[in-house]
Amino acid sequence: MAHLFEALKLRDVSLANRIGIPPMCQYSAQEGMAGDWHFVHYGSRAAGGAGLIVVEATAVAPEGRISAGDLGLWEDRQIEPLSRIAQFISARGSVAAIQLAHAGRKASVGLGWQAQRSLPKDQGGWPTLAPSAIAFGDGYALPGELDEAGIWQIIEQFATAARRARAAGFQAVEIHAAHGYLLHQFLSPLSNRRSDAYGGSFENRTRLVREVVMAVRAAWPENLPLLVRLSATDWEEGGWDVAETVELCHTLKPLGVDLVDVSSAGLTPTAKIPLGSGFQTEFAARIRREAGIATAAVGLITSPAQADHIVRTGQADMVLLGRELLRDPYWPLHAAQALGQSVPWPLQYQRAAPPGTPGR
Repeated sequence: MAHLFEALKLRDVSLANRIGIPPMCQYSAQEGMAGDWHFVHYGSRAAGGAGLIVVEATAVAPEGRISAGDLGLWEDRQIEPLSRIAQFISARGSVAAIQLAHAGRKASVGLGWQAQRSLPKDQGGWPTLAPSAIAFGDGYALPGELDEAGIWQIIEQFATAARRARAAGFQAVEIHAAHGYLLHQFLSPLSNRRSDAYGGSFENRTRLVREVVMAVRAAWPENLPLLVRLSATDWEEGGWDVAETVELCHTLKPLGVDLVDVSSAGLTPTAKIPLGSGFQTEFAARIRREAGIATAAVGLITSPAQADHIVRTGQADMVLLGRELLRDPYWPLHAAQALGQSVPWPLQYQRAAPPGTPGR
């Protein structure tokens, strides 16, 4: 069997294969509420056979949204439309996960296809928050510096959102600590200039991530997995780097984190990123090897052979494919055919399935 199609067990949850869909914002929510676009988007990818589907960045507070089109779980009425999505994903044999997020200083911008700049109040914008009063870049507003009371409130917001995620039927949650959003802002010395218990040393800069993990783990069922997404490096001199990521991951496993979703960058608009096929996989491999924790590789992974090679050679426990799954929701089914694997197709599509498909 191709390693890509082996099952993966995380606590009491078993993924049918090692293919996952990473969180990709659709910027199509109304007041944080999922709609028909989200149902069709995630539903079609569940029908396509991915083992794990991570629903996009879902804000734990209104001011934590990247844009006005972001999903949210800051109030109970947002549970029901997400429940419909989680139930359909699970019914198709995929594991439904959701990413909990706070955008920090990168909040209050236009939709993903619009100009990325801070929106003024008369255009629907809102004040932003950060570890330090440092703007993300040109066109971005100066954020307010969080005090300790504000930090404690955010920790509780993550925990409360996790409880709502479980009420909605999700089987896994992912904490977003990557791509320059709030938790990543605390990690990096480029954005965190604090002199209190949340700034300065490695221990202090990582404190909020650890406290959020502990709060979410306490709010989340013990038998269900907890994921964390990290940017392994800022790709900037003096910024957060892979050695610090490995050190942080050493502390996350005993706190109850089951898998690290390994990405990079996002903290600054000036980072020079050496984009290329599988360019972040080496980070997932190093974290897996040195921190002894399961990892997911992501970033310009495109072909079935490449994805299978990453898992087969122990570089990561699974792969997450973003752009490829936007182009082709049925990539997992096509990958199985390319790798000579026989996997079930939806009964409704059996007439199009290749010979030898189970049930045909």
